[in-house]
Amino acid sequence: MQEILSNQEIEQKINRLAHQIIENSFEENEIHIGGIVGNGVLLASKLSLIITKHSNLKVNPFEIIMNKSEPWSEPITLSSEVDSLKNGFIILVDDVLNSGKTMQYALTEILRFPTKAIKTVALVDRKHRKFPIKADFVGLELSTTLKERVEIIFKESEQKAYLV
Repeated sequence: MQEILSNQEIEQKINRLAHQIIENSFEENEIHIGGIVGNGVLLASKLSLIITKHSNLKVNPFEIIMNKSEPWSEPITLSSEVDSLKNGFIILVDDVLNSGKTMQYALTEILRFPTKAIKTVALVDRKHRKFPIKADFVGLELSTTLKERVEIIFKESEQKAYLV
């Protein structure tokens, strides 16, 4: 197991991602940040706090609940009412973007209603796409083999990213 991001590096990348979101939503009064179940929710929460602290944007965080390994096997649900997201500026967040499957299925659920814009965020992008997804905002792009995986640990006392 090789450490690829330390606690400080993760903090810096999350801070930079939050500021990039602020810069790219300057025409908005309100944004919706949807974290994909698991670390995507934790990352979305951290981004929401920073954006709220450093801008006048109203931030509405919500959770995207899905089976990440087989997203087609059960319904994908959103913790926010769909009506509140309609015609909104939506930020879709996950910790690691690999094949694009998880983000593609989450995006498909969000596209069931009208939106103003959808932007995607990944802390680590591995670039092994099987689906037509790209991250608009990326903390770290990483070349890996298909056998390797990236594991991100979000604890209050410590955050780390490992190549396993």
